[in-house]
Amino acid sequence: MAATMKNVDEIRNRVILGEFGVKNVHTTDFPGNYPGYDDSWDMEKFQKNFRIDVVQLDESSMEFDMVGIDAAIANAFRRILLAEVPTMAIEKVFIYNNTSIVQDEVLAHRLGLIPIKADPRLFEYRNTEEEGSEIDTIQLQLKIKCSRNPRASKDSSDPRELYLNHMVYSRDIKWVPIGNQADVFADSSIGPVHDDILIAQLRPGQELDILMHCVKGIGKDHAKFSPVATASYRLLPEITLLEPVEGEKAEHVPW
Repeated sequence: MAATMKNVDEIRNRVILGEFGVKNVHTTDFPGNYPGYDDSWDMEKFQKNFRIDVVQLDESSMEFDMVGIDAAIANAFRRILLAEVPTMAIEKVFIYNNTSIVQDEVLAHRLGLIPIKADPRLFEYRNTEEEGSEIDTIQLQLKIKCSRNPRASKDSSDPRELYLNHMVYSRDIKWVPIGNQADVFADSSIGPVHDDILIAQLRPGQELDILMHCVKGIGKDHAKFSPVATASYRLLPEITLLEPVEGEKAEHVPW
């Protein structure tokens, strides 16, 4: 009976990677499936057994272990991160002047995918039928013109030396406060998350004059609102040696 119970525990708690396939990939710990096991849902039991261990955390990535939870629920968290967590992103692009070689629609698409640094909890969802206001809209402006560098060497062929403002980056996008936003967000640096995203290349005489409206949204509506570039999960590996490893073989085991 002990061996049977041990086998049941393995089926319930372990995914086995065998030589010819993977075993125990389906959830089987539902009420009444195994005699002698109480698999009914209990909130206190879940709170006691479930924990999150943060493995690595910085400004751009996070890795954590979820212990005591089914893989299906872990996948649900992954999908929530991708599609349900709101962010601010560029929704409307008003192009007043674009003499670059980049078409208006391509330029608007590139701008829309630039991640914006702003706390979405401080904004409301915008009603598409109403004009944007300080509570639901962030206004950004991109106004830049390329010109020749009067101090450039006559023999130079390097565009970085010949021209001024010939590379348009996300750092050139400036925040234009609406209403009382300048006071409310005085301590916030609203703008692109990264300042080195290349938007377009210009030549003397070419310019961009663009106004953008950022709104609150979720990744389910458009990928530009997704707060993560990718979100994935994997099962925590557990390596079990089936027999003692001794002598020369033991030297090759990656402990």
